[in-house]
Amino acid sequence: MSDIERASFDLLHEKVQRWIWNRGWPGLRDIQQESIAAVLSDASDIIISAATASGKTEAAFLPICSRLVTESAGQGIRAVYVGPLKALINDQWSRLDELCEQLDIPVHRWHGDVSSSAKQRLLRNPCGILLITPESLEAIFVLHGSDIARLFAETHDVVVDELHSFIGSERGMQLLSLLHRLDFALKRRVRRIGLSATLGDTRIAADFLRAYDDQRDVRIITSASGDQEVLLQVRGYRQRPPREEDQQPEEEEESVRAIAAHLFRTLRGSNNLIFANRRQVVEWLADLLARISEAERVPLEFYAHHGSLSRELRTDVEAMLKDGTRPTTAVCTSTLEMGIDIGAVKSVAQIGPPPSVAAMRQRLGRSGRRGSPPVLRAYIREQEIDARTPPHFTLRPSLVQTIAMVELLLEPWNEPNDVAAMHPSTFVQQLMSLIAQHGGVYPDRAWHLLCAAGPFRRIDAIAFERIVSGLVVHKIIERAINGLLLLGAEGERLVDHYTFYTAFITSEEYRLVSDGRTLGTLPVRTPLSPGSFLIFGGRRWCVTAVDERQHVIDLAPSKGGRLPPFEGHGFGDVDDRVRATMLTIYRATAPCAFSDSVAAGLLAEGRDNFRRLGLDETCVIPHGTDTLLFPWCGDRVMNTIVRALGACGVKASAEDVAILVDDVSPVDTMAYLTRIAADDSLDPHTLAATVSNKQEEKYDGYVDDETLNAAYAARRLDVPRARAVLMRMIGEFDENCRRSVAAVSNGSDEVQPV
Repeated sequence: MSDIERASFDLLHEKVQRWIWNRGWPGLRDIQQESIAAVLSDASDIIISAATASGKTEAAFLPICSRLVTESAGQGIRAVYVGPLKALINDQWSRLDELCEQLDIPVHRWHGDVSSSAKQRLLRNPCGILLITPESLEAIFVLHGSDIARLFAETHDVVVDELHSFIGSERGMQLLSLLHRLDFALKRRVRRIGLSATLGDTRIAADFLRAYDDQRDVRIITSASGDQEVLLQVRGYRQRPPREEDQQPEEEEESVRAIAAHLFRTLRGSNNLIFANRRQVVEWLADLLARISEAERVPLEFYAHHGSLSRELRTDVEAMLKDGTRPTTAVCTSTLEMGIDIGAVKSVAQIGPPPSVAAMRQRLGRSGRRGSPPVLRAYIREQEIDARTPPHFTLRPSLVQTIAMVELLLEPWNEPNDVAAMHPSTFVQQLMSLIAQHGGVYPDRAWHLLCAAGPFRRIDAIAFERIVSGLVVHKIIERAINGLLLLGAEGERLVDHYTFYTAFITSEEYRLVSDGRTLGTLPVRTPLSPGSFLIFGGRRWCVTAVDERQHVIDLAPSKGGRLPPFEGHGFGDVDDRVRATMLTIYRATAPCAFSDSVAAGLLAEGRDNFRRLGLDETCVIPHGTDTLLFPWCGDRVMNTIVRALGACGVKASAEDVAILVDDVSPVDTMAYLTRIAADDSLDPHTLAATVSNKQEEKYDGYVDDETLNAAYAARRLDVPRARAVLMRMIGEFDENCRRSVAAVSNGSDEVQPV
């Protein structure tokens, strides 16, 4: 050990030191060295930011456990770990229990799969370390509200794992509210320690960790290491354009089979992860790989893993990966993106563009352990170009977006976390939760706790009263004669249902069963009927019975199958920086160093079409009677421009990298944009009011229109940035027009772009 490592090591309790020696660690990592001193000597909140598998959990809990074993305490939970996934909690419980068993510190899990008897024991004798999800913490507040101060009387630290996954989301606001309510119940601040591998901006993360406290003091600890060799390849595939006469299902298309064949050849014999952006893609790819294995008469090594599969099926796959005695590849969604310990993974595959640079970094970090470099292969399909292909799709945008994201990954750069949203839906949930916790609450106290001094500061006193009045109308809450807020009949019904504890929308689901074994759940808008076929868990089934009352679908193995009707696309908003990098790639001529020959050819085509369309000189081109705009900005700004055009009576829509303006010429389109850019009174709330359906979050249906307009504006619009982009586009258009006029005046025969 170096002197610096020795100094940090000496701060730990001797039993913790002995555990480290018994593990055979060669030394402490830099992130652990700094964190140990900070946790033991500092009362400020802490963010620990380092790459996946860099020892962040130990960086937080080695010093926490040292303090717990040193200090005497009364009855009460002494430290809390909040994780986003039950599987992650189970994994961390195994790791912490091994350490804490030697320290005589109990470690408890609390989530939906933990027995009620284990929970009751903890309620009777709160102690040790508690590992919990935000939803289960919510349940404790609702069901055991009067016991909060007793249960957490000795709590001094709350560790929030995968902090980035909470920032800007409904769950994140729910967690912030619960932690603030915990501080309020204990009449003191409980220190918060955030862990993450993919924070785009640590200052934003620090603001989020205790967003409502103007006196917040957050110490940020980042790893100095991380310059590791990375092996990358972007593979391109040409996809035949769909034809009306085609009877072949999309999952059997030639390019899909080619991707599956390459995955089969390349990944067999080792442990890998294949990330798809949607559960439906997971199912068709797992099924296709299983059929290839059967045709080749080799053992199956490819298994599906997503959130709709039963816990038993998911843990079986995780156990096979971690065991390492037989080759296993999981075809998964983001379920294996988090830091669940699945042992050494040789490589990661990404099907289609990744949801974000941050997600790509998180996924890449799952491979490359035990001294080997991380390996990432991205598989991108682009349709063959024919006479019907719109101009913007000839640019090969999926491929170029993926290349741009890889380049930003290597910089390194992540999207900054978005904390602009108001989340009035989550406020409604937290108000109901607060009433349930105390049996009633006065409006001024609720306003102070949740809004004025709490995380919902964007909801001012006027909006608070509007929302409360609307909840009274909907019978969610009611006002007593003395002004006390109580749960109304509808509010009682909502709070009494288990789905209340989630801040996000949960679909009605059917349970899938085969021979008495639960395979998972399936959200079904149109229930399946007996005799129909299904692909689920990477296997093929026939529906034998449907119980509409119990919401149970019985399955039997079958040769036939069709993809399940999962919803969602798995993508977030594309950031401004990604689109700007795409523009740089289009304008460049150098080949992509990490693409295969097909991807290189597709990139060359995209660049050729970029120049053919004149997009290196202009941002607007005609498309029949329509106009295509290329603002080269992120989705939020593009949505703002679309809404602003809509407010002018112009029909427009965002289509990947372009905005399609219906039945308006380029000159007239630019006139509209000039008017919008010059309008100093352009108001995001006014634009939001033109949107017909703004109900996106769980309880938005109970929120008044004015608040929904403000929430939509905060979440989906960026007027200042849109105005700046429009001014740039107008300048480029005017300059291009001047060049065209000059060319004509000089007698040039060259056709100029508009």
